[in-house]
Amino acid sequence: MLSKTIQDALNKQVKMEAESSQAYLAMASWAEIQPGLDGVTNFFYQQSDEERMHMLKLIRYINERGGFAEVPALEQPMITFVSLQRVFEEFLKHEMAVSESINELVGLALHERDFATHNFLQWYVSEQIEEESLARTLNDKLELVGDDKGGIYLFDRDIMLFRGAASPSQSVGK
Repeated sequence: MLSKTIQDALNKQVKMEAESSQAYLAMASWAEIQPGLDGVTNFFYQQSDEERMHMLKLIRYINERGGFAEVPALEQPMITFVSLQRVFEEFLKHEMAVSESINELVGLALHERDFATHNFLQWYVSEQIEEESLARTLNDKLELVGDDKGGIYLFDRDIMLFRGAASPSQSVGK
């Protein structure tokens, strides 16, 4: 059985994962109306789906442990961006915030001596290491490219290699 403290903290994380999904959905939508960013579009649609899966995993865990998972109300995410580089800066910033939140949850689980939750959260710890590394790598690549249209074209093409993002012909809604 989850303590009220752990349940509340996990529900806070549910909201953060839902916000991540919405933020990445907004990034995908923005990218989709930019010319030639099919790879980026598909990457962020996939990121959005992944974050939703993270949220659902938390919801199931809370309920299975005798708690009550809350479906959160969400604020409108940022929907327009001044540049592709800004999108990826926001991506990194968001992943760093999620990592910090997961680390606080792990600390709380240890403090509460809730070893089952601590064990459950280890998957999220590993996932966040991967997510932050990916976000940093993509930001580094964009920094190298700058505003070079040829470089952005290659970045967009190459991003489809990350996480097996769908090819443009398999993009959502096309």
